[in-house]
Amino acid sequence: MYLTTERKKELFKTYGGSEKNTGSVEGQVALFTERIIHLSEQQKSNKKDMMTKRSLVLLVGKRRKMLDYLKRKDIERYRSLIKQLGLRK
Repeated sequence: MYLTTERKKELFKTYGGSEKNTGSVEGQVALFTERIIHLSEQQKSNKKDMMTKRSLVLLVGKRRKMLDYLKRKDIERYRSLIKQLGLRK
């Protein structure tokens, strides 16, 4: 599997504060970003795979909603998160 338990713990520790804090918005967005990157690479090699494409679109939508929520609640956390993840150019 591409996303191991250790990698998830590392993501939540880096972005969520601790590896047990799996519900934080920052940790969830970081996890979604990892999955989006993986699915994007898979979609490049399998252009006719519609299930991967659908999953990718759904994940991007979920990440967008979470980022909008974070932007409404705390703009500074939003700005630092997008800078850390490199989401905006």
